[in-house]
Amino acid sequence: MENLIKKIKEQMELSEQAPQGNVSVADQPIVEKTMDASDYPLYEKHPDLVRAPSGKKLADITLDSVLANKVNSQDLRVTKETLKYQGEIAANSGRAAIQQNFARAAELTAIPDDRLLEMYGALRPYRSSKQELMDLANELESKYQATITANFFREAASYYEIRKKLKGDN
Repeated sequence: MENLIKKIKEQMELSEQAPQGNVSVADQPIVEKTMDASDYPLYEKHPDLVRAPSGKKLADITLDSVLANKVNSQDLRVTKETLKYQGEIAANSGRAAIQQNFARAAELTAIPDDRLLEMYGALRPYRSSKQELMDLANELESKYQATITANFFREAASYYEIRKKLKGDN
């Protein structure tokens, strides 16, 4: 509880020092260096790089701004860029598998929540045919440029076929 209070207090102090106004995600600083373990945790070491999709800085998301209705659910989302930075830190720390998870998560930020839930629901055993899973993979790749996730769906389709987990197999 003390850590939470400390973080909120720090955020409030940073918010008071930060210049006011709307900032877009495009205004995020360009990172010149390669991220590594010394950059972890990113929100502490590089708070200027951690922004909401709306462009709000981490310092702008405080308890006071929430209570004043200046923060909405979109402001609490992670951005593709932040996930890529986290993935770079993981990769350069010898954690390639975690980097892959961050890369896949970064892809998923482009997909609307409802559609993403439908897609992952289709992965449940006996819910989809092989063709339906392949169609979802093609949609992920062509519409959202989510190639890692598309390959995951293709792999699931093949695996479900072998294991008899496709629609109609039950």
